[in-house]
Amino acid sequence: MEQSEAGRRDVVLESALDTFTRFGYRKTSMEEVARQARISRPGLYFLFASKEALFREAVTRALELDLAAAEEILAATDRPLQRRLVDAFDQWTGRYLGPIKRDLAGVVDEHPELLGAIVETAPKRFEKLVTDAIAAVSGTESARQVAQTLISASVGLKYQVRTRSAYRKRLAVAVELLTGSL
Repeated sequence: MEQSEAGRRDVVLESALDTFTRFGYRKTSMEEVARQARISRPGLYFLFASKEALFREAVTRALELDLAAAEEILAATDRPLQRRLVDAFDQWTGRYLGPIKRDLAGVVDEHPELLGAIVETAPKRFEKLVTDAIAAVSGTESARQVAQTLISASVGLKYQVRTRSAYRKRLAVAVELLTGSL
């Protein structure tokens, strides 16, 4: 695939993700995705044979990019663990909060049957990244429990706050409480 085609495909996938998270899978039309991506509907169908294929690839790409970013953040051991955790959770969940609601988890929960194994593997991979980062600093066996508790706190905050900055502030409190003595 040449660079311009790959770039166009990425634009379409990001536009599709925006549309699916804003309107939901059922209410999203290929026409709307094409309009947002500034591509013709036939051009969209040239890239993706169906709405289901587009949905699967858009969500999978978003999850993979989020995991890669979280992994990079958590691997930066020159930064304090608490900052790395807040930044990693912000990448995983926080970036989907704000004025234009982009609820990736909600769209995934709506239609897991369309997505395959990534629905289960991506959250487990994120949990492992967080657990490994905590264990590397603490060396304790409780790293997994701390990671799971932070994930639960993050999920709860997603439904309690309206902005990304509020999410980060409240999550920082949870991280401090759970990792303060590490």
